[in-house]
Amino acid sequence: MRGIWALILLMGLSFAAMAAEKNYTVKAPDGVDIAVQESGDPGGPAIVFIHGLLGSHLNWDRQVSSPRLQHYRLISYDLRGHGLSGKPDDAEAYHDGRRWADDLSAVLKATGAKNPVLVGWSLGGVVLSNYLAAYGDDGIGGIVYVDGVIELNAGQITSHPQVYAGLASDDLRAHLDAVKTFLALCFERKPDTATFERLLSNAAMASWIMTRTVPSMTVSAVQGLPRARVPVLLLYGGRDDLVKVEPSIARARALNPAIQTKIYAKSGHAPFLEEAPRFNGDLAEFRDAVSGK
Repeated sequence: MRGIWALILLMGLSFAAMAAEKNYTVKAPDGVDIAVQESGDPGGPAIVFIHGLLGSHLNWDRQVSSPRLQHYRLISYDLRGHGLSGKPDDAEAYHDGRRWADDLSAVLKATGAKNPVLVGWSLGGVVLSNYLAAYGDDGIGGIVYVDGVIELNAGQITSHPQVYAGLASDDLRAHLDAVKTFLALCFERKPDTATFERLLSNAAMASWIMTRTVPSMTVSAVQGLPRARVPVLLLYGGRDDLVKVEPSIARARALNPAIQTKIYAKSGHAPFLEEAPRFNGDLAEFRDAVSGK
């Protein structure tokens, strides 16, 4: 009998989440259209998800579909040059890190989210740092860097010269092969075939101009991280093959000694996919702790 009621409860949560789903577009200050997605409880505490390079809101499917997180307001958006958002053909639209910060600001204003927790994966960490440098943490509840890029610095990024050269290549075969290799490097434990293929197609949609320009993007970690007075959690996969975990944490601590850290020893660059139930539980715990402050 208990099993039946549990099933009914889960179905109810799923239907509620589906009913709350909505998609809309926000205009960035420079005119780029930013695609925004919402699900979960529209009246719940807000969590804003920021994906990484060659991703989109689809990266967060295991968070958006998690029964554990359905009582939160779950907001995601596609970064400029990615997914369903605009893809300018001007390199400066991607080189200037302030523009990525302005995109996040535009999303937060459009949603009206109160004291959201911002979750930035990989390149999303750069967006968080640039946002903090430009806007500070007023109105923000907390910040989570997930295998976040603290700075675009060789001391913090694992060297894969052939992969990055392929991503920047004008040759279609070389570019697509590099995209596939890059995506594979995100995982210590590769997801199921359907998920991997979806993410691979997703990655191939990204702007080539953006992909070439991002390595030279301006990053304001030195100005950004020290401005964070709210709780900041750095969560990394211990087997990350794209970001150097210990140097990244050391650099972040040098900029903001108050940060918290968690290491998922068995995960690679994407612990929110590789250990989704654990990640979702930790995220809920962090969100609830912030709500209580």
